[in-house]
Amino acid sequence: MPIKIGNSNVQKFITYLEIERNVSEYTIKAYSSDIGQFLKFLEIDKEELENITHRTIRKFLAHLQNKGCSNKSIGRKLAVIRSFFKFLVREGYQKTNPTLAVSTPKADKKLPEFLTVENMIKLIEKPDKNDILGIRDRAIFETLYSTGIRVGELTYLNIRDIDFGGGTIKVKGKGNKQRIVPIGDMALDVINRYSDIRDTLLNNKKPDITKDRQALFLDKWGGRLTARSVERIVRKHIIGIPKTLGITPHTFRHSFATHLLDAGADLRSVQELLGHVSLSTTQIYTHLTPEKLKRTYKKAHPRA
Repeated sequence: MPIKIGNSNVQKFITYLEIERNVSEYTIKAYSSDIGQFLKFLEIDKEELENITHRTIRKFLAHLQNKGCSNKSIGRKLAVIRSFFKFLVREGYQKTNPTLAVSTPKADKKLPEFLTVENMIKLIEKPDKNDILGIRDRAIFETLYSTGIRVGELTYLNIRDIDFGGGTIKVKGKGNKQRIVPIGDMALDVINRYSDIRDTLLNNKKPDITKDRQALFLDKWGGRLTARSVERIVRKHIIGIPKTLGITPHTFRHSFATHLLDAGADLRSVQELLGHVSLSTTQIYTHLTPEKLKRTYKKAHPRA
């Protein structure tokens, strides 16, 4: 009897990720989306599920490439599918893992987008400081730039995670790993100002919205902000800021790392601040900005 991969096995894999791997809700959504895309491709291509081979996997990767997916995105989807088949083989739902014969495409070497210090300050100061949502947006921007945390880590923050006295925040990162990250006084001042008026959002009336009294950053109805909501907030405020093409909440993280390294911070410290497991992941930020090149040139060249 042929072994088939059905939706029930997808659900079993998701349950395994939740309970045994203890991955975040964001990761669960990403894995579900990638696996769903793969299964839909097999359905459209009329592939027999029990006959999946490494050629099927390569065909899917070629399909993604034709759709314009970057090598980084394709590599991530392949890793998800590989993990899925590894689970199926281990549980006896699949005889072999066809992904093992497929190599991961080399990631595109692309420098991360970042803002200059001047433009970053302009963006941070853009929200209206006399409006409650403007104060919240300013607090979000200050926190992202001051700490370099991911947008998913920002939305998971609770009030109790902020240590005003110690100048740190407790962050839940990838794989639910927690780390302590320093946060600057300017960010804490704005968060403190926002905290004083945060109850106004909790008291806004909309019956079908679940209030979240623990969440630090709330939407206008008192619910926990999502990563997508933060993206919309950034898009709203980048109007009028120079060189903002492709700017996202992650740009704050890129700018944080770039500005620290430009100012002389060592790579290992920046790795710890970003929560990177591997130093090689942090090394992408060691690109030289034109400003740093000019400073080095003027300092070192005898005829500068």
